[in-house]
Amino acid sequence: MPAPRILEGPEAIAEGVRALASGNPVAFPTETVYGLGADATDASAVERVFRMKGRPSHNPLIVHVSGPEMAQSVAADWPIAAKQLAHAHWPGPLTLVLPKADSIPPIVNAGGPTVAVRCPDHPVALALIEAFGKPIVGPSANPSGRVSPTTAHHVAAGFPDHDLAVIDGGPCRAGIESTVLDLTSDQPAILRPGVLGQSRLSHTLGIGVLPAPAHWHPHAKSPGLLGPHYQPRAPVTLAESAPDPLPPDAVLITHSQPPSDRAIRMPTDLTAYAAGLYAALHRADALASQLGADRIIVETPCVTDHPMDAAIRDAVMERLARAAS
Repeated sequence: MPAPRILEGPEAIAEGVRALASGNPVAFPTETVYGLGADATDASAVERVFRMKGRPSHNPLIVHVSGPEMAQSVAADWPIAAKQLAHAHWPGPLTLVLPKADSIPPIVNAGGPTVAVRCPDHPVALALIEAFGKPIVGPSANPSGRVSPTTAHHVAAGFPDHDLAVIDGGPCRAGIESTVLDLTSDQPAILRPGVLGQSRLSHTLGIGVLPAPAHWHPHAKSPGLLGPHYQPRAPVTLAESAPDPLPPDAVLITHSQPPSDRAIRMPTDLTAYAAGLYAALHRADALASQLGADRIIVETPCVTDHPMDAAIRDAVMERLARAAS
């Protein structure tokens, strides 16, 4: 029976390039989450990614590039704002939505006129893209709608029956998906929150940036806008404070209670909380299955006054809201 193969070192990059060149998906690490890569210029290869994930065809993909030069090969326009943002925040967890170039097939962006593009801040991801020599799509390497993977073993567990090369680059340090910024409207607008927040992006551009929308969209310019997502198999409920005592039918993710056989302790630091969120959801789901628990209760993270913390907390809460929806 086929099974994922977790690979490390230089030979892992070579095998990843061989898989991409033959039109097969390859899982690779980024600083945010692990991606399921395919040649962004090959419609049939991209279709395999959609099919493997069970992803709706109207949910567009992010194109990963090695830098601004490659980005300009997939975007029909490279405005001053894109130049400023790439200079300040690439490589990094920022995706730019721009007019699409003809080199990108319609399947990548759900037939729309725009493309979402970013340069990941991970040496393995950059080595893979540079060795392949072409942009690659990279949606999260998990079945559609489930919790995103932040380790190679999360990827392997999500696709147990697939002959998939998984390049191991260690745990993802940011832990949640990139901020998505739309540069095709009259005013730059955040489509999906991430660790790069509104204030930092506004400061980079010297103009106001619109915040993320309050509601999800039936038609999307980028990933992350189509309703429930990031969901374990056990239902998730959110709580402002940890229940004490913990109900016997629940597993708890908490920052205020000590760890136990049914409680996973999270850091109070928001950067560390974001980095560990998906790993905690994976672990809580496994615990719920082992213990016969019916649900996962998540104590929402602390509120702080620091603007950077506020951006991270907003991004974390957006993911938790979808996990619980």
